[in-house]
Amino acid sequence: MSSPLTDLFPHPIVQAPMAGGVSLPQLVAAVSEAGGLGFLAAGYKTADGMYQEIKQLRGLTGRPFGVNVFMPQPEYAESGAVEVYAHQLAGEAAWYETELGDPDSGRDDGYDAKLAVLLDNPVPVVSFHFGVPSRDVLDSFRRAGTFTLVTATTAEEARAVERAGADAVIAQGVEAGGHQGTHRDLPENDGAGIGLLSLVAQIREAVSIPVVAAGGIMRGSQIAAVLAAGASAAQLGTAFLATPESGAQVVHKQALTNPLFARTELTRAFSGRPARGLVNRFLREHGPYAPAAYPEIHHLTSPLRKAAAKAGDAQGMALWAGQGHRLARELPAGELVAVLAAELDAARTALSAKGGLR
Repeated sequence: MSSPLTDLFPHPIVQAPMAGGVSLPQLVAAVSEAGGLGFLAAGYKTADGMYQEIKQLRGLTGRPFGVNVFMPQPEYAESGAVEVYAHQLAGEAAWYETELGDPDSGRDDGYDAKLAVLLDNPVPVVSFHFGVPSRDVLDSFRRAGTFTLVTATTAEEARAVERAGADAVIAQGVEAGGHQGTHRDLPENDGAGIGLLSLVAQIREAVSIPVVAAGGIMRGSQIAAVLAAGASAAQLGTAFLATPESGAQVVHKQALTNPLFARTELTRAFSGRPARGLVNRFLREHGPYAPAAYPEIHHLTSPLRKAAAKAGDAQGMALWAGQGHRLARELPAGELVAVLAAELDAARTALSAKGGLR
């Protein structure tokens, strides 16, 4: 299905913006050059850091690309729960010979400053995670010639995205690796996520704007499935995590297909918000006790995660990954886009031959 979004790139393949240093300009450029849509992750970066990566990316490709921005988070009132969790993590800090981070290091992720940069130096696409921008913000991007997307995890959230004036919605299924982009983080909803195919169908009937499907997609045949369900494109994160252009730690890449890490789980252990990662020691020991406090817990555990990564200890890292992680392929990003596109074409041909597509 053609739309102003998919007209920007030949293949209906979007590389998910993976915050924390994974979505390097080299990865984004390789995906865009191959005919997909690469995405920089502005999350956890300063506005200037984001700007420098955009400059570097523009030196690598003239193809369209996107930048993802985190929405500011509401105040968290129960500081006592964060203090209790910090006490629980004292042993981790001693083990990794580091201090715990300051949970009050900031809640808005430099949101206003990043918007100012992106409006002064427009990029082709901007997406938002953890909530919905105001109509004024989305209208400003439209006037700047930037296409906007917002993540939704339910049909109700998708309606809010459309009402605010976004150009498209990212339907994020519960299978997705990393943080769920829920608009409101309600602990009573933990474990109530919707599978991607069901979610795409619900959102497709709820809104008229284009839908990008995200969550556990690793093969071209899965892209064909979400397109058949009504999506305009598919967004893949874990599939690109193992590429050489990815900035993920080597132990993280290796863990994706290591039999030691057999499954994934949604956890608050590392950040205080539900995020899907490979089940390791840290997740098992601390996940049941982590409070719903984002980004406080993210800031608190940041030194621990960095120390574990420096030590090459996968058992103490946030190994974000989707449910399809065992299907990861160590291919260069551009080659992976080509393989996915070929698999998509083959799936479409097979369906047409069987009368599945008209």
